[in-house]
Amino acid sequence: MTRIYLVDDQLILRDGLQALLEAAGHEVIGASSDPTQCIVEAQQRHAEVMLLDLGLGERSGFEVLQELKRRSATVRALVLTMSAQPRHVADAVRMGAAGYVLKDAGAAELLEAIDTVAAGRRYFGPQVADLALQALTDDAPPDRFATLSPRERQIVTMVVNGLSSAAIGTQLHLSPKTVDTYRSRIMSKLGVNGVTALVRLAVREGLVEN
Repeated sequence: MTRIYLVDDQLILRDGLQALLEAAGHEVIGASSDPTQCIVEAQQRHAEVMLLDLGLGERSGFEVLQELKRRSATVRALVLTMSAQPRHVADAVRMGAAGYVLKDAGAAELLEAIDTVAAGRRYFGPQVADLALQALTDDAPPDRFATLSPRERQIVTMVVNGLSSAAIGTQLHLSPKTVDTYRSRIMSKLGVNGVTALVRLAVREGLVEN
């Protein structure tokens, strides 16, 4: 039996995973879609494996991987995602993921991955291994924007296009203060100071066109 924490923004999927895992003899000790909450609860409840989606609505599963690595957490992260992007596989490994499984894999593969990761080994199925090899072959640099959520990427694009916090807030139905909070968090994640540095990085990484 493995103590598992589920991180996914779709409640129906979390419920389905919990039923599958408990039927297989595992214990689901918590579930959340919030990066901060899941890290705290997984550690407090002594989870052994965290099943982690990369897409968490307004946030990103890469944030969770980075924070687990920073804390040297004992819980081992097994990414369970729809993303078959080679760069995402490479970035997840770089950030400390112990395994990577696509959501279209069968139940048998997922259970095998959990057992493998819980035993202290890494799991990458044949399809994911090919994606990782492709990322290495392409020799692509790490995606600096991997930790940004879709909303944060949207705001980056609007900022580098010259929109003010007030204008961004009007278009996205957010307060200017909320937009400023997003901007501060984005720059902190990317390690840049100021809009000029952000624009240069966005252009260099191909997030926006020059």
